[in-house]
Amino acid sequence: MEISAEKTKIMTNSKEPSKKEIKVKGQILESVTKFKYLGSIISDEGSKPEILSRIVQTTAAMTKLKPIWNNKNIAISSKIRLLRCLVMLIFLYACESWTLNADIERTIRAREMRCNRRLLGISYKDHITNEEVSRRIENAIGLHVDLLTIVRQRKLKWYGHTTRSSGLAKTIMQRTVNGGRRRGRQKKRWEDNIREWTGLELRNTLRKAEDREEWKAVVRRPSAAARRIPSLKDR
Repeated sequence: MEISAEKTKIMTNSKEPSKKEIKVKGQILESVTKFKYLGSIISDEGSKPEILSRIVQTTAAMTKLKPIWNNKNIAISSKIRLLRCLVMLIFLYACESWTLNADIERTIRAREMRCNRRLLGISYKDHITNEEVSRRIENAIGLHVDLLTIVRQRKLKWYGHTTRSSGLAKTIMQRTVNGGRRRGRQKKRWEDNIREWTGLELRNTLRKAEDREEWKAVVRRPSAAARRIPSLKDR
């Protein structure tokens, strides 16, 4: 395998920038704070830059499909299905790698609500609450799983799949790094979401994930309520 020095970048997980020079074919590799890999943005800021990029892409997709949203001859139920197939799948690309915190979860809920309002032709000037928007969506397609729950389920499914595998992804996910964590409040880690959503310690999730059927029950648990009506704080 040949390494392209022009396309290869260096990013560290340390607060201090790397002072070492790494060369490929005599060319010094550039040190960066973020880069795009397989269509996703990898950043030392976590998942927020990638999610903001996904929001921009879904907004562009919504705009391109404006004739569909404005067409009164198309049923609302059909528009919602088109929204989920043509727009939301763009947003969900590689969501298994995201680390979610309270701010990101609010962003995901707000993105879904904005798309629903656009589909229904509802402006914020109409003073229609998020609860009413959710009821109209439910009346059109029945009980459904919201966008945030889909993200959680996809991440849990990938965790179970990787745990049962024997590849490099499993080695990276379960491997520890030498040294200790810095003092003070820590940044949320990818595996912290798994522990929060399952209510289990990681050693217990590893054992559960080995049993495919048992882990499927864990994955389905976040969608038990099927639909969550956003509060006014999510607007």
